[in-house]
Amino acid sequence: MRITSLLCVILLVFLGICGGVYAFSGFNLLYFLCFKIEHVYRSFLAVCSVAAVYTVYALFTFKPFRGLK
Repeated sequence: MRITSLLCVILLVFLGICGGVYAFSGFNLLYFLCFKIEHVYRSFLAVCSVAAVYTVYALFTFKPFRGLK
């Protein structure tokens, strides 16, 4: 579970960096890194959406911030 959570967070951070580059410069870095292949681009976005849902699920289920009061 720890490796899955770490992988999901890494994917979301990478997606956030690519989104920030696109927002500030107008250059779609993620589309460029996918070699401008639409199927690869959409597949990566689909995997990242599942990673986001899993990350929210893990935050509610495992309560990692339980001891931080």
